[in-house]
Amino acid sequence: MILKAFLVTEKSTMLLEKNILTAIVDIRVNKKQIAREIEKRFGVKVERVNTLITPKGEKKAYIKLKPEYSAEELLSKLGIF
Repeated sequence: MILKAFLVTEKSTMLLEKNILTAIVDIRVNKKQIAREIEKRFGVKVERVNTLITPKGEKKAYIKLKPEYSAEELLSKLGIF
């Protein structure tokens, strides 16, 4: 399972304005695998993926969608935001 959960925090909500999703992902996956999974599962196109390892040992991904897609709308459809 590549995608564990989408994060909804104050920072992630501000990033939605820049069309960026924030998610916790499996620590073993790379950026291309994350982008491919998001594109396949939600029918959107990914522009860029940045990742970091949190102090808790989790891998966090910042997923920027292409301008023709809306990160906020995607989370709304999922009932997250």
